[in-house]
Amino acid sequence: MRDLPIGRIKKVHPYAWLWEPLENDPTFLLRPMFGGRAAYVAGRLTLYFTAQSDDWRGICVCTGREHHASLMNEFPELAPHSVLPKWLYLPENHNRFEPVAARLVELVRRRDPRIGVLPQAKRGKKAAPASRRGR
Repeated sequence: MRDLPIGRIKKVHPYAWLWEPLENDPTFLLRPMFGGRAAYVAGRLTLYFTAQSDDWRGICVCTGREHHASLMNEFPELAPHSVLPKWLYLPENHNRFEPVAARLVELVRRRDPRIGVLPQAKRGKKAAPASRRGR
């Protein structure tokens, strides 16, 4: 076995085990977002995983407010996130984090319509005012 330089060792995200069941879906994308990882399925932002600060450490369920009551009824462990209340949050320190997180991933895999939002279109760069063009 060849030794790898220390700088080349890739750190595994602590929640990688959660998005692994989604990796076989041809529409699955995992993208960095705000220091965490955003999972997209069928073009929809579904789950946001972050192991950063305590206020965010866990999983955000990307959903519309019209689905909050239904999801919180099924998963009483979820609550609107304190900073981003349009999404539901499952904190890592919850005693049922692992089974609830796994079940949420299963709902995403099955394309539960309550989970997932269409990402906002990226804004393009504005053209310089006509008076500044050509300078």
